[in-house]
Amino acid sequence: MLRYAVLGMIGIAASTAWAQQTPPIDAAPPASTQASNAVVAMEEPLPGDRWTYETRDEIAGTVRASSTTIVTEVTAKEIGTRIDTLGKSTRGQIIYDRSWNIVVFGSWKYSPNDGSGIQSPLAVGKVWNVESNDVNSARGFSLKRSGKSKVVGQETVTTKAGTFETYRIETSYSLRNAKDPTDKSEVTVVTWYAPAIDHWVKRTFVSRTNKHLMINNTTELTAYGRK
Repeated sequence: MLRYAVLGMIGIAASTAWAQQTPPIDAAPPASTQASNAVVAMEEPLPGDRWTYETRDEIAGTVRASSTTIVTEVTAKEIGTRIDTLGKSTRGQIIYDRSWNIVVFGSWKYSPNDGSGIQSPLAVGKVWNVESNDVNSARGFSLKRSGKSKVVGQETVTTKAGTFETYRIETSYSLRNAKDPTDKSEVTVVTWYAPAIDHWVKRTFVSRTNKHLMINNTTELTAYGRK
């Protein structure tokens, strides 16, 4: 069961995150390509902010998805977003805390959060725990997430969206089926987070279920901007 739960959770998400399901989504006009390599300052989220990502399946050698995360509302505690995936006919929704950790993604709820965000202030050598209960009541899934994140360095990263100064954050965690703890996945994630645009510009995601490689994805920012 865990194998299918993990596969259903992985997202391109758009945006975001690293263990998510991919909801069907309405194709929407892509975020406009940046006119130059100059970075557009977006340190604080505002409604209408958007980031477009392309996810490549490294196992198959094919592009898996192109999706855009659009901020719909911002409160003192949460950031609401809509996820538009190219070629899909419905839209998804992800609710983040103010550190870009996912708390709700479709029918999945993460308590306290999924740990895919950051911990400010970032500094090389900083370490924090990743602990979460991931529950999908509609599908009867319940997973335990446990691991660590570490800021291992600062790197300059160039994607189709431009060149960014980033923090490289390495994360490893296990996902265990609450009903069968012997059934588990081991996940490693590398995130390049750019403070100037308050988002990540590149992310790699590798998942092994019961020691067998299931997912090896690379996601990169292709466009971004403000309304």
